[in-house]
Amino acid sequence: MDEAALEHYRQTLLRLQAELRALGEASRESGEAVELDQTRVGRLSRMDAMQAQQMALEAERRRQQQLQKIEGALRRIESGDFGYCFVCGDEIDERRLAIDPTVSRCMVCADK
Repeated sequence: MDEAALEHYRQTLLRLQAELRALGEASRESGEAVELDQTRVGRLSRMDAMQAQQMALEAERRRQQQLQKIEGALRRIESGDFGYCFVCGDEIDERRLAIDPTVSRCMVCADK
């Protein structure tokens, strides 16, 4: 893979990383503890709030998981391993990387 392509993927990954971090900061308060004072909030409203809290926590967990994948891909770019399958060492198809630059396995190994 040439340097221009690597730089393109690096910029794409950095942009995605910044977007995910900004989204995480914006949604931090959604995962805060739910108020249990029933004089202020009815039981059903509190249940809705608790469900929204759990959904926000799951979204944050997924954001963190995606950030880890991005950081791994950026490390592979720096080490020269980007674009090669972690399992078999073959080159990962550029079309696959264009869809998700965080992938670390070729289609054959990913299907196993």
